[in-house]
Amino acid sequence: MTKPYLKRASGVLLHVSSLPGDYSGGAFGAEAKRFIDLLSAAGFSYWQVLPFCLPDEVNSPYKSHSAFSLNPFFIDLPDLYERGLLTKEELEGARQQTPYACEFRRLQTERLPLLAKAAARCKDTAALEAFLSAHPHTADFCRFMALKNANGLREWQTWNVDEPDENALKTWQFTQYMAFTQWKALKAYANKQGVKIIGDIPIYVALDSADVWASPKLFRLEADGYPSCVAGVPPDYFAADGQLWGNPLYDWDEMAKDGYRWWRERMRFMTDLFDGVRIDHFRGLESYYSIPAAEKTARNGKWIKGPGMALVNALREVCGDKLLIAEDLGDVTDEVRELVEESGWPGMRVLQFAFLGDPGSPHLPHNFDNNCIAYTGTHDNNTLLGYIWELDEAARKRVLRYFGYAGEHWDACYDTILQGMLRSHAGLAIFPVQDLLHYGADTRLNKPGEAHGNWSFRVTDDQLKGLDPALLRAWNTLYGRC
Repeated sequence: MTKPYLKRASGVLLHVSSLPGDYSGGAFGAEAKRFIDLLSAAGFSYWQVLPFCLPDEVNSPYKSHSAFSLNPFFIDLPDLYERGLLTKEELEGARQQTPYACEFRRLQTERLPLLAKAAARCKDTAALEAFLSAHPHTADFCRFMALKNANGLREWQTWNVDEPDENALKTWQFTQYMAFTQWKALKAYANKQGVKIIGDIPIYVALDSADVWASPKLFRLEADGYPSCVAGVPPDYFAADGQLWGNPLYDWDEMAKDGYRWWRERMRFMTDLFDGVRIDHFRGLESYYSIPAAEKTARNGKWIKGPGMALVNALREVCGDKLLIAEDLGDVTDEVRELVEESGWPGMRVLQFAFLGDPGSPHLPHNFDNNCIAYTGTHDNNTLLGYIWELDEAARKRVLRYFGYAGEHWDACYDTILQGMLRSHAGLAIFPVQDLLHYGADTRLNKPGEAHGNWSFRVTDDQLKGLDPALLRAWNTLYGRC
């Protein structure tokens, strides 16, 4: 098909949890509005976030109890206070101990009991019930979480209690309604400021999720509700043993029977929340990697054909003119490239993959075309400073020569590289906020293949004030991106 033309633009990658704030993690509040104001002043047209669903036990937003959930930790507490749903003492008691990292343990132990108090005071039952009626999968998630609590937090396959506690159910319903309400107001503010929001769809869901519990026939499960094979990726740039994700695999044949209804509803949910969506691990739609569930690493899996264009066409029916991004990274074959080409959706180009020895690499900026989204790095990469710092001397010289940096001190090269990405033909150039701030590897958000120590990075208002909006707007203007 004819490739669409992407209007030249730029954006910043920053997850909501990484925003400034006073209550243990970023939220849909005043700090988010100030960040949007900064993007607008600097000439950026996009804010890219990570998945909004409830994160897993190691705080990853890519494995959740529901694909149709919103993270209750993103609820802005001062807004609840203004609505009369929290007392001043309760609000003060929730203040964080540090502004520099997400306080995940505190959020996990203290936030839901606090939100339960707000839920008990909420009288807007008509609006809440209307929200649940319009979002049946989210309603399933609320019931699933209340039942999980009633069953001692065990996996759904082992449950023996089939009625939830009404207060627990109401708490979960309230958190989803309030998170949705606050986010829609924040998104409207962003759009008014000329900033669009790009969300993120993890390709898989967790085994212990409302999605699998409510529709087990859509997944490749045994009679006991557990899979014989699970998802992951083989050894690659990030992990010598591959990545054993452990998610259940879809039964694509079963999903095809109703025209991929579950996926179409998932995309409709996402395009209601965002102006564009990045489809994580897009190559899994062409072929997916199946690993025997008993394996300890991802080395011994095999590739199996996926739904391909049949699913792409189903999603296209519901996404309208929203921007869809195909995350075509990893073990990319000719078949994957053909699927991306046929979909017409822009793929991803990542600078940190450009200098691995292939002169024809699509990640080299001179090979970018308009219909791609170019990044200095993603949430899975090192920061730009960390990447340059850790290169051997010969590789570092090659990168600096490529971007025409001739300064005496190589550690001042970052602005030159950022401008080089803006100057490229890529329709959209996106930078992690750490790269704009020239931050090192200690601010990296995630290391694939490592279960612990990730996702906690945060910025403060003072740190963001270190950015120069006038300079960034001058760059965006110079290279035709605003």
